[in-house]
Amino acid sequence: MPRIKTQDGTELYVKQWGDGRPVILIHGWPLSADSWDDVALALAENDMRAIAYDRRGFGRSDQPWGGYDYDTLADDLAAVIAATGATDAALVGFSMGGGEVARYLSRHAGRNVSQAVLVSSVVPYLLRTDDNPDGVPEDQLQSIAEGIRQDKAGFFDDFFKNFFGVGVLGGGPGEPNLRLAWNTAMLAGLRPILGCAQAFGYTDFRPDLAAFTLPTLVIHGNADKIVPIDATGRAAAQAIRGAQWIEYEDAPHGLFATHKERLIADLLGFLRR
Repeated sequence: MPRIKTQDGTELYVKQWGDGRPVILIHGWPLSADSWDDVALALAENDMRAIAYDRRGFGRSDQPWGGYDYDTLADDLAAVIAATGATDAALVGFSMGGGEVARYLSRHAGRNVSQAVLVSSVVPYLLRTDDNPDGVPEDQLQSIAEGIRQDKAGFFDDFFKNFFGVGVLGGGPGEPNLRLAWNTAMLAGLRPILGCAQAFGYTDFRPDLAAFTLPTLVIHGNADKIVPIDATGRAAAQAIRGAQWIEYEDAPHGLFATHKERLIADLLGFLRR
């Protein structure tokens, strides 16, 4: 089942590895399902069914003009769950993908989902406001959009250095992985990139948090320069009742690459419960 059709006719690329309990992996901006490959392989090798898909506008999925709001993106996730027949599923959302987890739980009442994981997630609210003082200033979000409009390729060349913490305590995944991430970003359409940046930057997920009535794991690095931990990971872990909180010391935003062995171990430990 390489492609499935959503409510508005948009086709999404979906891949499934392994057999067993389904774990649905939702990628970050501006990447694709392939960013989950290390995790997906480990899940499949541990008797689980890893399901990963390219968000609309990214990777191998269609690039429609509209639908880059979280209600539509959550409906896309619902279409993936229905098409794959996933039940008793775990949702794992990285970065902006955490928003799809939150909105799916509230908008679709968590149907067929029994666990949730937020990794370097934008939940509950990324934008700095009077009642969210640890968020990202609006002018910084606007400068991201302006930089992409002016020079998409050049913007992401710099962006991924911060994304993976290059130069922080000698960290970073190495030049080949930076090139891989850049190449993946270039597959995404300009309209989807800008639309999703607007969505994850300005969507307030605090009303969705009440829908987290299932076991939830929250993982975030305290050296994240893309999604500040105080406004997101720490706030989510505190607000979601019974959430398990794991903070990665000196980990950047893209910890799925820089801390993949630890991430895989933590995910397997949580999912096996």
